[in-house]
Amino acid sequence: MTSDSPAPVSGALAEALAARAVVLDGGMSNQLESAGHDLSDELWSARLLAERPEAITEAHLAYFEAGADVAITSSYQATFEGFGKRGVDREEAARLLGLSVELAREAARQARAKGVTRPLWVAASVGPYGAMLADGSEYRGRYGLSVDELERFHRPRLEVLAAAGPDVLALETVPDADEARALLRAVRGLGVPAWLSYAVAGDRTRAGQPLEEAFALAAEADEVIAVGVNCCAPEDVAAAVETAARVTGKPVVVYPNSGEVWDAEARAWTGRSSFAAGQVEGWRAAGARLIGGCCRVGPEAIASIAGTLNRVR
Repeated sequence: MTSDSPAPVSGALAEALAARAVVLDGGMSNQLESAGHDLSDELWSARLLAERPEAITEAHLAYFEAGADVAITSSYQATFEGFGKRGVDREEAARLLGLSVELAREAARQARAKGVTRPLWVAASVGPYGAMLADGSEYRGRYGLSVDELERFHRPRLEVLAAAGPDVLALETVPDADEARALLRAVRGLGVPAWLSYAVAGDRTRAGQPLEEAFALAAEADEVIAVGVNCCAPEDVAAAVETAARVTGKPVVVYPNSGEVWDAEARAWTGRSSFAAGQVEGWRAAGARLIGGCCRVGPEAIASIAGTLNRVR
């Protein structure tokens, strides 16, 4: 580490990962939809931060009660620019970003009041630039922006989320190694650890870069306590875990989709689920330490993952 490098960021979650596997939650949107909430808006679940914050707390609580150790906040699609399109000024947008962390903390408090005694953590979700565009480009990358421009987009939101006091920043569903470079720059000096998680197709990022090269960007980043993949097919996970562990030497984070496919034109999921809790034993053996689910993976599946990991920890 050079003399001008920031001090390494660590904490209780990083220490836990050195000792055992930790269970992530599942999809926020499917849990909210199953409770009857309409998420057809461009802000997706972030809209409920303003309109129905208690619903977000209830969704987090369902996952904690199912066995999740980490709640990922509802800030994936929450950006100053996205809120601005809806007439929300920057002060209110900042309040809503901070609220996303507070709601997850409240769910942890409620879980403890109901008898949950294990450690519980909050990960502040930071979605890619394409999530703000709400046009599916988060699954393609290649926005036509420079790394510097992407860093300027992400940094203000990261500052607000970090100030809200999460245990970790979840830099998630990143489709492009260029955006990963921007995010890794943007988290420097914030004093909060982060994980970096790519959206992938096979052995490449969604933008087409080899995963070996994409993961290598995080190898020397002191802020990054885990690196891996999310919002991908379960079949893509095993090879990605092996590559991430080998290239970075860091704990690996994995939380795939159910295996169903999103039809952007029809705005509906198609196909069948291929997610099986039994797969996690292999992921754990290969180096995965943060394991959960993304789209269409609900509390029942998270309970199965927790049960499986409790047997192999």
